[in-house]
Parts: sequence; C-alpha cells; structure tokens
Amino acid sequence: MNEQTGPASQGGNNRYRTGKVGPLSYLRAITYYIHIALATIVIGTVGLPLALFGGREGANRVASVWIAYMLRAARWHMGISYEIRGTPPHHDCIVASKHQSFLDILIIAHALPRRAFVMKREVLRVPIMGWFAHKVGSVPIDRAKGGEAIKAISEAVAEAQKTGLGQLIIYPEGTRTRPGEKRRYKFGVAAIYGSSGLPCQPVAVNAGLFWPKRGIPIAPGVAIVEFLPQIAPGMAEEPFMAELQQTIEGTSDRLMAEAGFRA
Repeated sequence: MNEQTGPASQGGNNRYRTGKVGPLSYLRAITYYIHIALATIVIGTVGLPLALFGGREGANRVASVWIAYMLRAARWHMGISYEIRGTPPHHDCIVASKHQSFLDILIIAHALPRRAFVMKREVLRVPIMGWFAHKVGSVPIDRAKGGEAIKAISEAVAEAQKTGLGQLIIYPEGTRTRPGEKRRYKFGVAAIYGSSGLPCQPVAVNAGLFWPKRGIPIAPGVAIVEFLPQIAPGMAEEPFMAELQQTIEGTSDRLMAEAGFRA
C-alpha cells in the first residue's frame, strides 16, 4: 500500500509534494467512485454474516477490509498513497483530528484497530456504510440539539466504556475544512474528554491538498497523517482546548508546507 510509519522526513523532498491535476484527473476520480461504490456493495454483502454474528469485532474486521480496499483503489486509480507518522493508539482514547477530506477518514480509521466515530446521525442512515458504522460503535450526533446532543454523546461513551470504547474519532472543527482555513474548535470534544476520563490523541493531516473537500479532482502524491503526543486526562477545559488546537493546527500547517502549500 506504500504505507510507511516513521519519523518526519526532511522538508523539500519532492516525494511529499502535491502532484499535478489535469482533465484526466476528473475521469480517474469518477471511475474511482464508481469502483468503490460497487466494492462497498460486494464487501458489505459478503461481510454481512460476520457483522451480524460476530458483533463489533466482526463488523470491524469487515470494515478493515473495506477501508484497506478503498485506499488501494485510490492508489490504482489516482496515484495517491499515504504515510503515517507517530504511533497510532491501540488503547481506549479520544482521537481528535484535523479533518480536510474523505481521505483522512480512511487513513486514520485504517490505522486504528477498534475505531468508531462521532458522526452526524444522517450518515448512519446511508445504506451499508451507515449500518456498519453503527455496528462498530459509532456515536450519532444531532447538531440541532446543541448541549443536549453533547450530553447524549457523553452518556453513550460512558456506556461503551463498560465493554471497551476503542478509539473514538471526533473532528473538533465539526466539519471538513479547506487547507489554510481556520475554525474555532467546538467544545464538545472537551466535554467528552472530561466526562470519559480518557486521554486524547491529537492527529494532524495534510490530506486536503491531495483530496479536496468537494472530492474532485484528486491529485497524486503522498498524503501524511501524523499521530501526535497524547494529552493525558484531567486537564481543565480551556487549557485543554488551547493545547489541542495549537498542537493540531501547528503540525497540520507544517505538513501542508512540506507538501508545497503556501497560505
């Protein structure tokens, strides 16, 4: 898969620069989306018995196959691969990540053995993908309910902790952002961090430079996801939020600069 795990590379290495896009890039992206739509139907159907009778672990095994296939297909169709830096967690924790594109979802989920997401409840209604997301333990959020939604998520996390939460992925910005775009992080992540008593794993990305927010065209190259030092449990809300945002944004800016991005 051309996946690598290791220390940060030296800046200026052309391997990490965003490749060029042209008219064929649109066609390659379209054929990719058709390919993975068909693959989702096949993998989801074949894996249904394992998810039904194997519980969360069975659903996660099917999800691992599906995610790995989509990442391989992205390399086949569009010449895009990825590199993981830092050490992905294997214990229960909150994973708070920069979110720029569908690609960073795939890379982070692939790196985590027992992944689940805090996601919009509408996504859980998507055929096949939504059902498997529910089976692996993803937690729906109703943004319209504000503080009530955060309370409901915290209660769902507390319930999941009784049998092992896994790695709960949350996007503090609340949505995908374009490279260089800055949004104030939402305090929901601090509420979950505080109520769960779990460490928080910050994650920086530069995937939006290759795979844009709107999903097309997709540029070739090596996208980077970096798992940063964990934040231990017990910090007060405001210092936690300040450290989390500074850590993620500062490293994401560095990764984007390495790929040739200038704000």
